[in-house]
Amino acid sequence: MLVSGLSQTPPFFTSPDSSLFLGDSLNLLEEIKKGTIDMIFADPPYFLSNGGITCHSGRMVSVNKADWDKIDSFEAKHSFNRKWIGLCREILSPKGTIWISGTLHNIYSIGVALEQEGFVILNNITWQKTNPPPNLACRCFTHSTETIIWACKAENKSKHYFDYQRMKDENGGKQMKDVWVGTLTPPCEKYEGKHPTQKPLYILKRIIEASTKEGDLILDPFCGSSTTGVAAMLLGRRYIGMDNELEYLELSKRRLMSCLNLPHETSKLV
Repeated sequence: MLVSGLSQTPPFFTSPDSSLFLGDSLNLLEEIKKGTIDMIFADPPYFLSNGGITCHSGRMVSVNKADWDKIDSFEAKHSFNRKWIGLCREILSPKGTIWISGTLHNIYSIGVALEQEGFVILNNITWQKTNPPPNLACRCFTHSTETIIWACKAENKSKHYFDYQRMKDENGGKQMKDVWVGTLTPPCEKYEGKHPTQKPLYILKRIIEASTKEGDLILDPFCGSSTTGVAAMLLGRRYIGMDNELEYLELSKRRLMSCLNLPHETSKLV
């Protein structure tokens, strides 16, 4: 089954197993047929662009990402989270699940919004980074983790797909725990360009292997550089990515084309 377009918006890029769409996710999500998505991975804005500083490659830099990472109030942030999560619920298949990553700046609103919109939280994954940037202010502990919430529709609890045996095999024959340890995104995964919140490929590959089957349809409503899409292509899944930034979709397109071995100006091996 090929990846079809949205009901109204033409794709920015399409291939037999992937499509990218430019626009506001709140509008684009409404164009997807209900119950057709097998898994959603979302890395929404963390809303941490508050004028602070952090360390990158040994240099002091601003934490500000762009206007899309700013919000005026908690009420506005929570309303936004409830809106897009509610739309995602409508398009998930009965056995489908959603994964959402975040930091303390947004993840607690995400957790409440999930329950308010009719989801049950299955796991609270802690991604422990082995090489986090140092805390320059020295007034609190170093931020070295992110949270990834895994949830399913409340009425479909215990019916969701989980490849338990595969995860156990990957963990040396023992049940896999909810703390995953690994590095930040390596430079070799940024060969086509950089995105400020790009996730490492190993995180998305594990998520996809754990909760989908080959041929399943995966959606990323804030796709950025489409690490979700690259992982999906490598694992034989189908993919839809959305973003409202043309620059990021161009980056996504280049990465997907490289993954598909299609010719373009800066193609390199994955």
